[in-house]
Amino acid sequence: MDATSIDETALWQRGLSGDGSAFGSIFDLHRARVYRHSYRLLVDASEAEDATAIAFLELWRCRSSVRVVDGSVLPWLLVTATNSARNLNRGRSRYRALLDSLPHESHHRSAEDEALNDVVADTQLAGALAQLSSIDLQLVTLVMIEGYTVSSAAPILGLSAGATRTRLHRARAALRRYLGHPTLALYLQSSLGDAS
Repeated sequence: MDATSIDETALWQRGLSGDGSAFGSIFDLHRARVYRHSYRLLVDASEAEDATAIAFLELWRCRSSVRVVDGSVLPWLLVTATNSARNLNRGRSRYRALLDSLPHESHHRSAEDEALNDVVADTQLAGALAQLSSIDLQLVTLVMIEGYTVSSAAPILGLSAGATRTRLHRARAALRRYLGHPTLALYLQSSLGDAS
């Protein structure tokens, strides 16, 4: 046994009794070697720091059952760092496998794409509304945009309730035909509502 082993044995005994400064001294004594060992296994500085931290945390947590070899806890720390590195590698592999199993989207829609699509749909909707007769446009505006009921819109337009329902049905059908695309028809429903 050399002087370092004797000093470490005394530090470890003090650490076992809960002396944090003695444990800090053991950390200072072995941190660099445990880090280098972890780095060789992981080849990543951040993960090597994690493995080193885990090894010392486990040393503190399991201090009553740590096996001291030749007056040093370094062998125990190196084995624990090796196990921690293996766990980190397994975790990294599982994470990569999970990412690889996810469907890959070739096109991610940005907020700008969404806004552009809304502008295009608004333009197409305006074009569709322009195709309606004046009375049908007023009817669509009152019922689908302003939220009037068919029975309350009928007297405003000077129509009977039955004629108003028929005209509204035909106006909606004309808008759907003009817009053509199912997505635009859905946009029509979400923009104008589906009042009957």
